[in-house]
Amino acid sequence: MGKADNPARPSGQSSADLLIVGGGIMGLWAAVHAERQGIDTILVDAGLLGQGASGGVLGALMPYMPDRWDNKKQFQLEALVSLETDIAELEGETGLSASYRRSGRLIPLPKPHLRKIALGHSRDADSHWRHGESQFHWNVVDEPVGGSGWIDPAAGESGFVHDTLAARVAPRGLIGVLSAFLRRARHVRIIEGVEITQIDPDRGIALTDDGSIRFGRCILSAGHRSFPLLDSLTDGLQKPLGQPVKGQAALLRADVDPGLPVLFRDGLYIVPHEGGLVAVGSTSENRFGDALSTDEQLDGLLSAARAMVPVLSGAEVVERWAGLRPKAIDRDPMIGTHPDHPSLIALTGGFKITFGLAHRLAEVALGEVSGTSLAAAKMPDGFTLASHIGVASRKT
Repeated sequence: MGKADNPARPSGQSSADLLIVGGGIMGLWAAVHAERQGIDTILVDAGLLGQGASGGVLGALMPYMPDRWDNKKQFQLEALVSLETDIAELEGETGLSASYRRSGRLIPLPKPHLRKIALGHSRDADSHWRHGESQFHWNVVDEPVGGSGWIDPAAGESGFVHDTLAARVAPRGLIGVLSAFLRRARHVRIIEGVEITQIDPDRGIALTDDGSIRFGRCILSAGHRSFPLLDSLTDGLQKPLGQPVKGQAALLRADVDPGLPVLFRDGLYIVPHEGGLVAVGSTSENRFGDALSTDEQLDGLLSAARAMVPVLSGAEVVERWAGLRPKAIDRDPMIGTHPDHPSLIALTGGFKITFGLAHRLAEVALGEVSGTSLAAAKMPDGFTLASHIGVASRKT
């Protein structure tokens, strides 16, 4: 459903108990929670649902390292484990597939000292990577899982790590599942192709080029576009609350078993997907010209991937992708009620870990709306909007 034929477009003035600004992965999960709680909601996106950074190709769901355990790592562990069930429930309701698979991750160890470190992390994982009856591992192995046809054994002269917690999902598949659920929703109205130009949280009004939307509470989940809106509503900032970071990735066609583990080395991810597709990514560019173009930086990733994975040497590139991801000032996700504007709730940031946490972070945001705080009680303090405002307000 596009801009021209969306029946929910604001003509003059619309209203809802809850306004969600942004139809990326976080905003979609927030709308799903709102629908299940029966909250009268309008979901607005400047483009089409999932068209921004959430509509990429990589889909790697990677856990933090198992060492130096803290509540941030525990929160992510629980989110990564619960995501499988949450996706399966939505797939059952929509009849669609998000192509989720807990396929694990393989990390080559090119130096002996890296193997020693990995053995220590193996013991850490045995202690910390537990959830309910599930136990996940950080195994140190001599031969690569998947065999030499998946990764060149020379890449791991000192062995490999096989992490059994990591997973992957097709980003556009998950966006499709969430969107399909919401298009059948009773309590959520979707408005696409309409940009929110200004928010007055104290009066409960959001302005668009097509009119205004009145709301009781507003969840701001517009990716990197959230930061300027939050900056304009926050006094005393010494720095912006966040910035866009460009990422580039590619999709290749190759005859690869989709159950093979994700490969990771020095920031390079190689992710097998269904349908004979393999994703390669991604760059992290704080400075860039054209946000949506690809260049020699992606060429470098492709060269590295082909050198490490023999089957990709002649693989056709079927798509080159670029987009902007939201990086909050303190890097972690930015969630919670604005300290000066109680009707405004942030749900943004996340940068590289959003897909694995979005369902739980959205649950926290909805808890702020409904007054339930069970999910928020588990969220790390560093994830809160107030914490990020504190960092951005420090004088340097």
